[in-house]
Amino acid sequence: MSALTTALADPRSSVRLRAVMAAGTHPDPADLDVLVEQCAVEPDFFVRDMLTWALIRLPADAVVRRVLPELDRPLPQARSQALHILSKIGDPAVWPSVRPLLRDSDVGVLRAAWRTAAALVPDAERDALARTLAEHLGRGDQETRLSLSRALVALGEDAVRPVLDDASARGADDVRAHVAEVDRLLRDPDAASALAVERARREVALGRTRSAKG
Repeated sequence: MSALTTALADPRSSVRLRAVMAAGTHPDPADLDVLVEQCAVEPDFFVRDMLTWALIRLPADAVVRRVLPELDRPLPQARSQALHILSKIGDPAVWPSVRPLLRDSDVGVLRAAWRTAAALVPDAERDALARTLAEHLGRGDQETRLSLSRALVALGEDAVRPVLDDASARGADDVRAHVAEVDRLLRDPDAASALAVERARREVALGRTRSAKG
C-alpha cells in the first residue's frame, strides 16, 4: 500500500487534503488509479476539488482513458466527478461518452453533464444540445436552475435564443421565470450571484407562506 493510499484512508479531511496537494505538486502517473478511485468516494468538497487539480496535472491522455469508464459506474459521485475532470481537460473527443449522461437520473450528475456538455459539444450539435437543456427549464431547486442557466449561456445566444423564445411563449410561469433568469445572464454574466440570492429569498418566502397556510 502506497503512502498516498494510506493518507487517503485517513478519516481526517486535512490529512487527505495535504496528501492530494503533495500528489499534485509532484505529479506521478503511478498515482492515477488511486486519485481517480478517491474521487468516487471522497466526502469533502475541498478534497474533491484538489483531486481534480492533481489529476489534470498528469498527462491528459492517460487521465482521459482512466476516467472515461467512471462515467458508467453506478456511484453517482463517480460519474459527476469524472464529468468534472473531463470538463477541465477539455478534450472534445470525449463528447460521445458525455452525451448519454444528459439523461442521467441523478440531479448532481445531470448538473455536471450540462456543464461538461456545454464545454465540449461540437458546433454541429450545439442547437440540439440547447433544445435538450431547455427541456429542464423551470425544474429543480436553486442550484439546479442556476447550473442549467449557466450551461445555456455557455452555448451562446445564437444557439439558445430560439429555444428560450419558444419556452417563454409556451411554458408555465416557472419556465418563463427561468427564461428571464437566463436572459439576464446573457446580458450580464456576472449576475449569477445576484440571481442565486434572489431565488434563495423567494424560496424562503414561499416556504414561510406554505407553513403559514399549513
